[in-house]
Amino acid sequence: MSKYLKFPFLKVVFLFFIVSFLYSCGNTSGTFLPGGNARENSPDPNLRVQKNLEEGRGFRLMDKVENRGGGNFEFASSNELWRASLDVIDFMPLTSANYSGGIIITDWYSENSEGESIKITIRFLSNEIRADALEIKIFYKNCDANLKCKISEKSSKLSSELQKEILKKATIYEKQNIDKNFKPYKVIDSRPKS
Repeated sequence: MSKYLKFPFLKVVFLFFIVSFLYSCGNTSGTFLPGGNARENSPDPNLRVQKNLEEGRGFRLMDKVENRGGGNFEFASSNELWRASLDVIDFMPLTSANYSGGIIITDWYSENSEGESIKITIRFLSNEIRADALEIKIFYKNCDANLKCKISEKSSKLSSELQKEILKKATIYEKQNIDKNFKPYKVIDSRPKS
């Protein structure tokens, strides 16, 4: 027996919690067994499970297991600005693309082997397609023959060109999405026919 149950007060508190727990398992008719009323509950377990899920009383373990290891990326693919950014820099290897964090970071990229490479970070400040929705930073790495590298951030024409291209593609994606979801308004004539 536990050293805590030696005291009479703790025994009463422990007993109170056990009875409260058992009573909370019962339904409103006063029975202590869940599902005790055969008129309200179906004998088919699949129907009971479905009813409980519809009422928000339970969860399925397999639903939790199937959704682990990542998020739901359907929303990310529907964001035109995000898709356009990935399309514009698709030639560069990515280090990180975190939709929930709102940032894309590329790895160092070089077209030639002269020791100069660039790295791009795109931070999303808004989901709206506008010029101040993106913050694009470009880092340059220059390495000499001894592999001593100097990294610096420079504001260059490349940043504004990237931003223009991303906004242009995002606008095209948004228009395609609107055209795909467009449903014409039907005018219903409510005048009496003569």
